[in-house]
Amino acid sequence: MINSKMTDKAQTTIPEPVRKALRLSVGDEIAYVIGNGRVTISRANAVPADDPFAAFSEWDSDADRAAYAKL
Repeated sequence: MINSKMTDKAQTTIPEPVRKALRLSVGDEIAYVIGNGRVTISRANAVPADDPFAAFSEWDSDADRAAYAKL
């Protein structure tokens, strides 16, 4: 288990093994998922600001592609 401490400003350092595992570097965003009494962190998928289809990513699963493949 890897631990870190929170400061009085609610900040913490992401430990080096976690940064390496997520391939994080300065400026990267981190995503947090809360559920079942746990929090999972992952590297956020950066979407280029000029991507006009970024708003539709929630409909881009394998099931969605299969359902719409024959339309």
